[in-house]
Amino acid sequence: MRTTVLTTAALAAVCLLAPASPASPASPAGPAPATQTAQAVRAAPQPRLGSCAPGELCLWAKPGFTGARHVHELSGIDIESCVPLPAGAGAQALANRTGRPVTAYQSAECAETGEFETYPGGGTWVPQTPYRVRAFKVWEN
Repeated sequence: MRTTVLTTAALAAVCLLAPASPASPASPAGPAPATQTAQAVRAAPQPRLGSCAPGELCLWAKPGFTGARHVHELSGIDIESCVPLPAGAGAQALANRTGRPVTAYQSAECAETGEFETYPGGGTWVPQTPYRVRAFKVWEN
């Protein structure tokens, strides 16, 4: 199984790696490699997260939280039941803010013969899933 998970904690960790102000050069030849890496992290554009409220599972048709968005509220989901997306629809990005683990399936029937991945519910942002998501299950904690 492949995992592409971008959590709020991971984003915070990246921000903590970047120094608040540029470091002075270690030698006349220029900044030390660690300083160059920190500067590159700080200069790299931060991924834009899609809009998804607490208690929701949000699925986007295209990578990068773009395209049509489908929102499923925890209050309207049968726990541990397969929830297929509408026929012909699929998702390539997701955000899990349900507070519960969610398994995303390549199969519209939640069959484990295709690809599937479980994402934690504490605020997981996946800008590009490794396969087209066609169904999901929300689990008890």
